[in-house]
Amino acid sequence: MKTIIVRYLVVNAQSSYSILVGRPTQNRLGAVVSTPHLKLKYPLPNGKVGVLCVDQEVARKCYEDSLRARRHLYVTQVDRGIQSIELDPRITHFDSRPVPVEDVKEVTLAEGKIVKMGVSLAKEDEEGLLTMLKNNVSAFAWSTGDMLGIDPDFLCHHLMVDPKAKPVTQKRRKFGEDKRKAIAEETRKLLSAGHIREIQYPTWLANVVMVRKSNGNWRMCTDFTDLNKACPKDSYPLLNIDCLVDNASGYELLSFMDAYSGYNQIRMHHADEDKTAFIADQATYYYKVMAFGLKNAGATYQRLMDKVLADQ
Repeated sequence: MKTIIVRYLVVNAQSSYSILVGRPTQNRLGAVVSTPHLKLKYPLPNGKVGVLCVDQEVARKCYEDSLRARRHLYVTQVDRGIQSIELDPRITHFDSRPVPVEDVKEVTLAEGKIVKMGVSLAKEDEEGLLTMLKNNVSAFAWSTGDMLGIDPDFLCHHLMVDPKAKPVTQKRRKFGEDKRKAIAEETRKLLSAGHIREIQYPTWLANVVMVRKSNGNWRMCTDFTDLNKACPKDSYPLLNIDCLVDNASGYELLSFMDAYSGYNQIRMHHADEDKTAFIADQATYYYKVMAFGLKNAGATYQRLMDKVLADQ
């Protein structure tokens, strides 16, 4: 027997097959498929060869069931008017917020520093949690000014751009008035936080992309497509959900920490800062901190968390 961990994508759709095994899983198994023989062979840890045989009768039945399911398709009437829908999948990912399963109340830790706590906590647990938060109130960032950032000597984000890659300067895109105002406002916030700096004569230059959020506001992203193509992939292992669940088992309380602007607390390597240059409304800027959209940013952030929480 050979066991591997497989991540499945659950789809709510009618199908005659319960599970579809993709090529990535077959490659990890080292499997070889022979469709004429209806067999799949894969190496076992003991040196033998495992064989998965397919029942031709069952295969034909599954095929007939799939054809039968298609006959039940129906046609609906569609409004011929113009419809505006959001096709960017990032909106659902970024704007989804966990909803409290119980009522919460506001608790003041210090002047102007308020947190929310569940009302169903036992009195002893609530008092202990409040004491811990008040004793460590300075450990939390209540504004961008409270974020000191990570010492670059400890960890920073290095792009490792291929020296043979030719720098790309994207042609400036045009935006409507509402997007231009949103770009100017977001640029002002980044400047005031010290996350970006103006630059002249950049070698790499990217455009910004404005994405509509579910609340109607705009989110400014940077199109690092060309820069990312010139960077190798960082294969640092990311956390697996199964490991997280196993590590959390057995504890009475589970706390979630929102790493506010976590990416922006990691500095860019000084030699790579100018490569993150982007076109704003009136000038060009580059990121002094690690920005969303950069290749391997997730791996760098996970590496930081593993170092910081290594003893926990």
